[in-house]
Formats: sequence, structure tokens, C-alpha cells
Amino acid sequence: MKASDKKHLKRSNIDLTLLGLGTAPFGGLYAAVPLADAEGAMQAAWDAGLRYFDTAPMYGLGRAEHLAGHFLREQDPESFRVSTKVGRLMSFDRPGRVLPPEPPKNEFDSGWNNGLPFREVFDYSYDAILRSYDDSRQRTGLGRLDILFVHDIGRVTHGELHDHHWGALTKGGGFKALAELKAAGLIAGFGLGVNEWQVIRDAMQEADLDVCLLAGRYTLLDDDAAETFLPLALKHEVDLVIGGVFNSGILASTSGRKKFNYVDAPAEVLARVEKLEAVCSRFDVPLPAAAIQYPLRHPAATVVAIGAKTAAQVKGNVEWFERDIPAELWTTLESEGLIPALP
Repeated sequence: MKASDKKHLKRSNIDLTLLGLGTAPFGGLYAAVPLADAEGAMQAAWDAGLRYFDTAPMYGLGRAEHLAGHFLREQDPESFRVSTKVGRLMSFDRPGRVLPPEPPKNEFDSGWNNGLPFREVFDYSYDAILRSYDDSRQRTGLGRLDILFVHDIGRVTHGELHDHHWGALTKGGGFKALAELKAAGLIAGFGLGVNEWQVIRDAMQEADLDVCLLAGRYTLLDDDAAETFLPLALKHEVDLVIGGVFNSGILASTSGRKKFNYVDAPAEVLARVEKLEAVCSRFDVPLPAAAIQYPLRHPAATVVAIGAKTAAQVKGNVEWFERDIPAELWTTLESEGLIPALP
């Protein structure tokens, strides 16, 4: 399996490389990322044959879109695919505009260390979705955006405000705007980009989703989506980009980071990681290699997107993705109750 191999999206009718580069780290996730490092990561991904890039207005409050666009504008526009996200507008105070109070930080928001000087305002309404699309075209400077993901809709993210935002997306025209963009040929497809599979399930009843990005919910440490959601995605022919396969760093053990779901990993998670590492070591397989390849064993998973902040990290991810893993590793993990059996 090569990182540069491509998979065809059923509803969107485009191809994505099996491994995509996520640009969240460019925004300063956990630590500031110098411009040279971000540019090096983009170049390393390109040199490795990766042609799918995922970004979002949230990442660094616009910084990631700027950096990704700066690099991609110099490439053949037909040679790559880009996904970005809607649901947050980047704004600022000025006369005549009063921004709503900032909501409490949710558990999936770690903040940005060198983000741009803007404030995010959640808005999933018809006008806001179209403005977000326009703004992302401006920030990236690209003539085409392939996929739009509705970003971080869900009860874990929004708490008591979820019903308000869900109403804007479903009754306030958010999904309608996305459908119009697709019908006009301005995007190839749309879906949700979330950490909560339950909200994708609910959205399937409201809109004809094409492809969704599910982060952190189908990994070696979190198989919550496996039993009910992944079969549902297969049934509805919704392609899945699987992100967050290292669960914020804990499964990329060589990084030394002990974060799980964007916070310090609890003791039970650390203990489970030790068990996973022990099995992997029996087969001479680095734990991050198992983590990055694990999702694509399931037929519902289409491609994997991994964030990186340096060229070295990109190269390491590619090596892990392409490393040969014996089938016995997976059967051993299954027999020891560390991963569920495949359907």
C-alpha cells in the first residue's frame, strides 16, 4: 500500500490519495510552527506523492488556509484535491459590528499558539456557509475547493447551543447552501468534519451527504464508531476520511507527546497504549505504523488524513503508512481484545 495510491469517492466522483496531509498543526496546535517548517511539510508531502490536503478556517484562525494555499497555488491546479470547512467565520471587532460573546472552550479545542488575530464566530446558516466558502477561496487563493466539511457541529462541541446551531444548518439553510454549491459545480461534495460520529448519523437524515471526515473515533484507542456507525456509512455510500488516528499524539509514541483527545492522557489510556506497544513489538512493528494503517482495514474507511508540522514528520508518517504489517498482528490484537474483529 502506497501513500500516493488513490481511492475514488463514490458520490463526489474525484480521487484522493490514500494518505492526505492535514494542516491543523500549521495553525500552532500545541506549539508555534515557523513558516519554514510549514512550507517544508507541504513540500515533503508533495514529494512523497500526496495530493490530498485538508485544511480549515479554524486552524490558526485562518493561518493554515493561507499557508496551504501559498504552496498549492504554485502547482498544477488539476493535480491535487483540497478539503476545507464551514461553520466558523473569522471576524474582528469594528464600529457597527458587535460580536457575540465567546462560548466556553470545548474539550476538542486546544487553542492556537501562532494563530492570526481574528475571532471565530460559529454560524451554520445559509448566508454564513456561502460567506465561509468565499472567505476560504480568498484565503487560499485557489480557483477550486473540492470538498466542504461542516466543522464541529455536535453536542460535545456546542453543549446547550447545539440545538441552535443544528437548526441553522438544517432549517436555516446551511445544508441548502452546500447543495447549491455542489449543483453549481463549485465543489465536488460535502459532508461533516467532526469528532462525533453520532451527529453524522443524524445529518444523514437531513441531507444527501457525500463524504465526511471523522476524527479520533476509529482508532486503536477508540473504536466507538465501529459497531453501528461504520456499517451505516457503508449502507449510505458515504465516503469517510479518517483523521486523528494518533488520538492527538499518544499513538505516535516517538513524538513523546502524551495527549489523548487534545488533553493529557489519563492512566487507563496510558495502560492501553502499553498493551498495544507490547503486541506491536512482538512483530517488530512501530505502534504509529499500526495506528496509521488500522482504519483502512475497514471497508467503510476511504482514506486517512494525518497532520504534520515538519518535513521530518511527513516523511515519518509516509514510512509508517507504507510499512509492511503482518496479518498476524491484527489477529493477535483481536484475540487479546485490543481491537474489534472486522465484519
